[in-house]
Amino acid sequence: MNESISVFQPEGIIDSVGGNQIRQDVGDRLEAGVETILIDLTNISFMDSSGLGAMVVTLQRVRSKGAKLYLCSLNDQIKIILELTKMDKVFDILPDRAAFDALIA
Repeated sequence: MNESISVFQPEGIIDSVGGNQIRQDVGDRLEAGVETILIDLTNISFMDSSGLGAMVVTLQRVRSKGAKLYLCSLNDQIKIILELTKMDKVFDILPDRAAFDALIA
């Protein structure tokens, strides 16, 4: 995979701790020059409001660096949270990893 692309596949839940870890990991990759980031949520079972806040901060940081952030493989609970908060219109959401691979090919 291209060095300007980074894929994260967190596990468990995205709460204040998990969200801050994602924010830190993405920030580190941005500083290393990554331009395209995918957060694959296949192994995430739950996301709370503090996790959503951390994801929004992460998106803002990515955009401020002129990079792109994609999310994929959202479960129903995460889809509902994003829809209720209208964040599904803000994030670039893909159905799965294959769709991301096709997009960057």
